[in-house]
Parts: sequence; structure tokens; C-alpha cells
Amino acid sequence: MKLTIIGGGGVRTPLFVRSVLRRADIFHFDEICLMDIDQPKLQVISGLCKEIVLSAGSDIQITETNVPIKAMDGAQYVVTTIRVGAEPGRVKDERIALKHNVLGQETTGPGGFAMALRNIPVILDYAELLNKLNPEAWLFNFTNPAGLVVQALHDRGYKRVIGICDGANLGQDSVAKFLCVPKKHIRAEIFGLNHLSWGRQMELNGKDVLPSLLMEEDFLTSSHLNIFERELINNIGMWINEYLYYYYYREKALESILSEKSTRGEEILELNRQLFEQMEDIGIAHNPVKALSTYYHYQQRRNSTYMHYARPNTPNKIEADSIFDSLPFNSNFQDEGEGYAGVALDIIQAFETESQIITALNVPNEGSIPCMDKDDVVEVSCRVSGKMIRPLPIGKIPEHQELLMRSVKSYEKLTVQAILSGSRQKAVMAMMAHPLVMSYSLASILVDEYLSAHKEFIGNWK
Repeated sequence: MKLTIIGGGGVRTPLFVRSVLRRADIFHFDEICLMDIDQPKLQVISGLCKEIVLSAGSDIQITETNVPIKAMDGAQYVVTTIRVGAEPGRVKDERIALKHNVLGQETTGPGGFAMALRNIPVILDYAELLNKLNPEAWLFNFTNPAGLVVQALHDRGYKRVIGICDGANLGQDSVAKFLCVPKKHIRAEIFGLNHLSWGRQMELNGKDVLPSLLMEEDFLTSSHLNIFERELINNIGMWINEYLYYYYYREKALESILSEKSTRGEEILELNRQLFEQMEDIGIAHNPVKALSTYYHYQQRRNSTYMHYARPNTPNKIEADSIFDSLPFNSNFQDEGEGYAGVALDIIQAFETESQIITALNVPNEGSIPCMDKDDVVEVSCRVSGKMIRPLPIGKIPEHQELLMRSVKSYEKLTVQAILSGSRQKAVMAMMAHPLVMSYSLASILVDEYLSAHKEFIGNWK
């Protein structure tokens, strides 16, 4: 069995391979093929993955290529995790928005729009190639903005596509961890859109434990709900996706990001530069233990400042640099959970073993949420069994969630239309529809600057 990772030169790929190895006794891959157009990065990441496999004593073959046909040929499962324009593109996305006093975040608002401009056309090309080579293969999309990308894929007729985001299941993970029970024992009811979802129920042994947990201070402080004020949590009465911070605390988030010398994109750009320079100096083949220790140290440092401006007791960039410069490197890195990889592998496990799971995914609504259209891609709890994925019926949702969902989904659908037609006019209407913009004059400026900044990747628009 072959799994292909498009964008396999990404820095999270070795963590994906580690997750595969943890399940080697349940289902077995003969080959994991890493495909990337950045050959130097691909060689480094492939080298790390091979050392991880070697140290585990596994017989899985790690292969690498920059030829999409070779990568997809014979693959039963394909993961797409690309970033067209790489980190410099992200930096532009953030800085252009911030220049106009609008939230500059990677996937939410204008940043997500600009990212979609570059990523969606390329993902569609990969999907078309996969459909020709192997129409029975499943495509798991990790590429951001995940909901928008999957909406474009389904609008173009690609059906064996699942959108995966680790944030969708953080509520289930947090409840399971706090109650010290296996994650599979918690049945979560998640609904919304990607990076815009809520958890209405968290059942354990048939009982909804969420209402009591939302009143428990220790649970709130142990989870990412600590970024939200208790009054807001009480008013919402649900688990809240962490990305809703950018809506519920828009001006605070903007002020915090503007006050910092570096954006998150600039921080990641520098951390990645340092990582690949260190790998070149070390030489993975000559000193694999040091190379893996350096890589795990990088992951810890990168994770340490995630959304630090919102999280209590989380270091900023300068503080994190000081802390991690003094920490010893080690090869016993323990990542908390498996993130994107865990969700994808749970699905593969269900497919291959004919077992059943319930997990939150980005899929067409199909009537699950009555206020949304049938073909709207939503983030919702799904039952996965027998290679079938069915969104669970959610029923009527509160007005607050409905209005925000419908507003953002309007933006998403307009954005897909704009990208597929190359229409500046539709792009402006899409940007104007986003709740974090809501201005024609501002939308026009943002769209024109993004079209100019990324012309190398998106070409000329009408």
C-alpha cells in the first residue's frame, strides 16, 4: 500500500511518518512517497524521515520525487499539504493586510483569501492528475485554507476528497485528556466551517459532559479555552474553536500583532531558514542522532509561540529564543497528539480494517446543518465506516452561529468563483463579504495589492 504526500518537503512530514509507524501493527504501508518541487528541502526532510524509519526498525520505503505523475502512480491515499509561494508568500499576505489595519493572519480573513489565490489552482491540477491516474484513490487535503480548498475541489466535481484540520477535533482531545479517557470514548458534536466551528456536545458513556466542564476552572485553564473570557464562554455555551479568537477579539488581536516586530510568518521564515542551515552543517547521514534532535528542538521552539499573544503564560518570540537557546537538544521529543496526521490515519484505519469512527471533517453538508446549502463544505462530525463518510445530522443551530457561518460561507463561495474565473470583480465582492473586512473600498485595495504581489503565481486577472 502506497501513501503519497504532495508537499512532502514540509517541516511536519517527519511527524506524519512517526504517526504512521505507531500504527504499523494495525495497517501497513509499503511506501511513503514524498513529492515536492523544492529539491533541497525535499532531500533534508526525506533524510530525516528515512532515519526515523530506520531507528524504528521498519521496512517502509521512503521515496522522494519532484515528478507528480511518479508520486501519484499507484497511490491509494494522497495527502496534499502545499504552500505556493512558500513562507515569503505568507509574509506578504500578513503584511499587506496589516498595512491597511486589517487582521493579518495566515488563514483567517484577507490572509486566507490571498493564500487561496495561490493554492487552489495548483491543488486542482493535482486533483485532476490523480483522477486520471487513479480515480479510486482518496485525497486528504491538509492545505490551507482547508475549507476553501475543499469547496473548490468539490465544486469542480472531485468527490473522493476529505478536508482535514487538527483544530476541528481539539475539543474532543481536550475533554479526553482532562477526563483521562481514550479519545475514542468521547463522542463530539462539532459544527461550523473550517477555523470557524463550535462543539455543542461531548458525550462520555451517553452523557454530555461538556456543560459541567465549561463551568470547571481547571478544565478551562487546561485547554485553549483559556484564551476566551468566562463571560463569553458562558454566553456561547459551547466548545469554541481557537480561531474564533480573531472574530471575538478582533481589535485586540490586531493591536497585539501590530505591536510586534515580526509577524508569525516572518518568525516561521527565520526558524525554517535556521533549521535547514543547521541540517546542511550537520549532515543527516553522518550524524542522524544530532539531526533528529535538532529537528525536534525546532518543532518545540516553533510550537512554543503559537498564538502567544492570546495565550496566558506563553512566551513571545524574544523570550522563546532565549529559553530554547539554553535548553539541551534531545531525541525524545513527544508531540502532543498527532494533529492532522492522526485524523487522516484514523480514517485510513477505519477504511482498511472496516471499523467505524466519528470525527470532525470538512465535507459537503448534505443536509447535516439545515441552514446551509447541500453542497456547502462544512466542518462537521462525521461517521466513517466501510469507506463511506456521512456527516451527522446537527439540526437547527443558534442564530449567532448561523449568521456568522452564512456570512463566511458567502465569502468562501465567492472566492472560489473568483479564482475559477480569474475575475477581479468577483474577488472584490468576495473580500468585501468577509466579516473582518466588510468594506468595498478596503476590499478593492486589498485585492489589487494581493493580485500584484502574487502575480508570479496567479498570472493576470480580468
